Amino acid sequence: MSERTSGATQGWIAALFARELRLSVRVGGGALIGVLFFLAVVTVIPFGVGPDLNLLARIGPAILWIGALLATLLGLDRLFQADRDDGSLDLILMSGRPLELVVLLKCLSHWAGTGLPLVVAAPVLAIFLNLEPVAMGAVTLTLLVGTPALTLIGAIGAALTVSLRRGGLLLAVLVVPIAIPVLIFGVSAADAAVTEPTPFLTPFLFLCALTLISAVIGPVAAAAALRHAGD
Repeated sequence: MSERTSGATQGWIAALFARELRLSVRVGGGALIGVLFFLAVVTVIPFGVGPDLNLLARIGPAILWIGALLATLLGLDRLFQADRDDGSLDLILMSGRPLELVVLLKCLSHWAGTGLPLVVAAPVLAIFLNLEPVAMGAVTLTLLVGTPALTLIGAIGAALTVSLRRGGLLLAVLVVPIAIPVLIFGVSAADAAVTEPTPFLTPFLFLCALTLISAVIGPVAAAAALRHAGD
């Protein structure tokens, strides 16, 4: 009986993840829109700072991280809004499934559909910023570890603004201050990879810790906000 229950649980988890992944890719352009916005941010900033290649290489990791943060915010308002509009959110709340686990699965699928393409595109866009191969690898690794934290933190803002018709701006105002520590340690780790006196491992481990903390706090806080919005 327990094996049957375990199999059923694994089945709905896989089905939910696949459904949310399809929605994250389809709704609003998904990965394509995020990557295009990421490209726009990275290509516009060099026009503002000038053609100094050394300067671009020095601030390149920060530009890539800021671009990834903004591109992540672009689709967060759709994380729960579509479910609320079509009534799926009410069914999820009444289904008896652990809401925290549902939120975590939605965040993971959303990151796989919109955040992971940003990580894949980062080494290509780093060429525009005159980054060396070591710096490219460091930025890509930090984005791979840190962008899930941005999605998990953003889920809290998305849940708080789910009942608002146009909560995208308010979501950004709520999420950006909370995401600043992730940005700081992500850029610090990427910079440390090309700066000899500075150790790479210390800020990178802090970045990993922030992602793990977000994986615990984000779903719990978002689930509480969704329950409050459903009352």
